[in-house]
Amino acid sequence: MSEIDVEFKFDDAVKKSKKVFVLFYASWCPFSQRFLPVFAKHAEISRDCLRVQIDDKASLCDKYAVDFVPTVLVFENGVGKKRLDSEPHVGLSETKLIELLAEI
Repeated sequence: MSEIDVEFKFDDAVKKSKKVFVLFYASWCPFSQRFLPVFAKHAEISRDCLRVQIDDKASLCDKYAVDFVPTVLVFENGVGKKRLDSEPHVGLSETKLIELLAEI
C-alpha cells in the first residue's frame, strides 16, 4: 500500500491496476487514525491500495464527493465504482470494509 501525494497524478495512480482501493483520511481525525490499521491489514491481502491524506487536498475531495473521513473508494480501470462513506461521528468499521470487499 502506498501513500499518494498531490504532486502525483491521482488519475494515473488509480489507472495503474484494474482495481484499486483508495482510503481518503485526515491526520487530525480520530476516526481516520482508528481505521488506518484496519485498512492496512486488509491491504496486505494482495490488493492494490492507496492512501490519500486529505488535509490539504480539498479539490480531490470535491472531485470525488468525499464529505466525511475516512472514506474508501473503489476504482475499476480508473473509474469510481463503489464507495464506503464514513458515518458522521462514528467512522468506519472493519465489518463494513469486509462487506465492501466481499461485493467486489
